[in-house]
Amino acid sequence: MTTINGEVASGFEPVREAFAANFDQHGDIGAAVCVYHHGRPVVDLWGGIADTDTGRQWEQDTLQLVYSATKGVTATAAHLLAQRGELDLDAPVAKYWPEFAANGKADIPVRWLLSHQAGLVALDQPVPLEEALAWHPMASALAAQRPLWTPGTAHGYHGRTWGWLVGEVIRRVSGRTPGRFVADEIAGPLGLDFHIGLPTSERHRVSRMSYRQPEVDLTTVPQEEVPEELRDQVAAWRDPNSFSNRAFQVTDPANIDFNSPEVQAAELPASNGIGTAHSLARMYAAFIGEVEGVRLLKPDSLALAAEEQAAGLDQVVVTQSRFSSGYMLPTEDNPMISPSSLGHTGRGGSLGFADPDLGIAFGYAMNHIISGSDDVRAPSLVEAVRRALA
Repeated sequence: MTTINGEVASGFEPVREAFAANFDQHGDIGAAVCVYHHGRPVVDLWGGIADTDTGRQWEQDTLQLVYSATKGVTATAAHLLAQRGELDLDAPVAKYWPEFAANGKADIPVRWLLSHQAGLVALDQPVPLEEALAWHPMASALAAQRPLWTPGTAHGYHGRTWGWLVGEVIRRVSGRTPGRFVADEIAGPLGLDFHIGLPTSERHRVSRMSYRQPEVDLTTVPQEEVPEELRDQVAAWRDPNSFSNRAFQVTDPANIDFNSPEVQAAELPASNGIGTAHSLARMYAAFIGEVEGVRLLKPDSLALAAEEQAAGLDQVVVTQSRFSSGYMLPTEDNPMISPSSLGHTGRGGSLGFADPDLGIAFGYAMNHIISGSDDVRAPSLVEAVRRALA
């Protein structure tokens, strides 16, 4: 049985129980969860193994790469610039990034980048990984790329390209890389242990990820044996030219080793944020309210950030999805706590979100990356928070 460390406030004991069950029943190896309620922490738990190769234990300050949960942090940076009047989300991207106007993109507003409506999910010619990690070659490739659908007419998850697209706008407007801006304007004021572009000095604290694939590879199953509700998705996975595949093949090689020092040191504002669950929850707490004198977004800016921008069939993940300007909104398959929630999941299980109506901010980070729809770890924790509030 895994030892669970940390504290929970009275009434939030169901979260500790669910967290322990994730280790005993649902595959967690090393993980942490944190919940803020009305600006103060009520759950802060961690446990398990940070590195299965060495047996290193998960400590309170263990850092974890959270994949696309990073997008919520990067989106918040963009909204800070908008709140200050430095960035107009309805202005053309080309106002801030003139080269972006190429190939019919002159009128695409910044908001469509944030909400996955720009049609720039893939590249005609992938960029060598080493160059992509250096930032500018990928930004240049995206500036030159033609949209793959008429911008604004559909939405599709820009899983990899989103970070360079939104990050380059942040860089052009602020004069700082997105990682530097997050460090200066979000992590610094809030005392967050969160990095987009990991300093070498912090590498020793990073947990090593392990990967579990689904027991059944549906792409190898005869089509008639695939569950009907998954057939469109599986058909897209089988097609090497589908957006579902091309969206994650924008570098050469396409597969990125997110455990590698080079990848963790680079700035990938869509997918390589590294930090603690506590930092995710604390950021979202300051996103919706005040935390020790710091509030990130004013109420009117928060309302604008939460407004739905795109909903319906996602052209990449081939299922129903909803987005505001940079954040996922709740769907039947999205493990948030109420209709007013907004935030972002990450590959294999991580999750950060806020719920302004309930005053809840949530962060969950783990090193066992579980692919497929059978991962119940984050949903079970969210459900436990819901029970605690009842």
